Amino acid sequence: MNSAILKPRKRIDRSTMITIGIIIAIYMLAFGLEQVIPASSMIFTVLKKGATYALVAVSMNLLNGFTGLFSLGQAGFMLIGAYTYAIFTVPVANRLSVYRYYDGGVIQFTLPLLLAIVLAGVVAAFFAFLIGLPVLRLKSDYLAIATLGFAEIIRAIFQWDKLGVVTNGSNLLREFPNFNSFNVKDANGNVTLYLSTLIPFLIAGVCILLIVMIINSSYGRAFKAIRDDEVAAEAMGINLARHKMIAFCASSFFAGIGGAMLAMYQNSVQAKSFTTAMTYEILLIVVIGGIGSVTGSCLSSFLFVACSEWWLRFLDQQQTINGWQVPLLRSGFRLVVFSLIIMAVVLFFRQGIMGSRELSDLFKNRWNKPSRKGGVKP
Repeated sequence: MNSAILKPRKRIDRSTMITIGIIIAIYMLAFGLEQVIPASSMIFTVLKKGATYALVAVSMNLLNGFTGLFSLGQAGFMLIGAYTYAIFTVPVANRLSVYRYYDGGVIQFTLPLLLAIVLAGVVAAFFAFLIGLPVLRLKSDYLAIATLGFAEIIRAIFQWDKLGVVTNGSNLLREFPNFNSFNVKDANGNVTLYLSTLIPFLIAGVCILLIVMIINSSYGRAFKAIRDDEVAAEAMGINLARHKMIAFCASSFFAGIGGAMLAMYQNSVQAKSFTTAMTYEILLIVVIGGIGSVTGSCLSSFLFVACSEWWLRFLDQQQTINGWQVPLLRSGFRLVVFSLIIMAVVLFFRQGIMGSRELSDLFKNRWNKPSRKGGVKP
């Protein structure tokens, strides 16, 4: 066989191996902590919600950061995904109590959990395709306003009493499987193996890996070309309408899965909780982490949730030291300090924590230094 026709095998560099090792270590740490720390610890709240927000932030970054489409409809697609998951996983025996104002609803069957999660993404992508036909013709702020309006319309429609037999109207959807349903139990109902934190990490990890694969594919390169210059991209033969629609639907698909994860985290679903403030939170996470950085979106998600849900909670409670009451500490002061921290991050990190870099890029700068002979370290 002629060796000239054999393609050389692509070598995995050291920085990539280190990155993979760190990710595996994080998963092992999350699994180990859940086995030794009480389930009521706030650290698991941060890990579960952080994993959920990380997926949604990366999906938004795919659209805003890598394609250059400024969309603010993320909360609407999360709502669709959350409702789709909840509607199709509420046990038939519990539907009469959940849909008590609508005679048990019209859907009287359940789907397997993984199938319901995927369906949540598919339904969100379908709605994205429908809304994308007219709105993707718009650009910049006009696209943002259109998608924001879509999210508000969807929230109102899902609370409409006429759809109550499916969505339960303005009432809660509950009693569907959550993250705790993945825990392994013995015959007496005692948990023998905790998986309620590892599962959201696995779901988010697989989805983020798929997004990274899209970004590194020919479609991803086309997305970046559209972001940089639409005129030049079209001159190169890139179909703008087609690739924008693909990016929009892909982002919405993963946002729908993120909505399903949020439903499992909250143990209930209600349309009024998916407000524009949720979209702004996700956008803030993307900006803080770095527009165009998957690693930055993941890192800032956990930092955002940790600060807002855990580390700054003491600021909402009055504190007394040796009879002296600490001033300013009261309900709501946590949000003031949190806002100041965000302002400081934005001022000192103009491009976000990671900028446009990824985790592997940090190690490339460490290992790929020029040697004395002018080469590069192996």
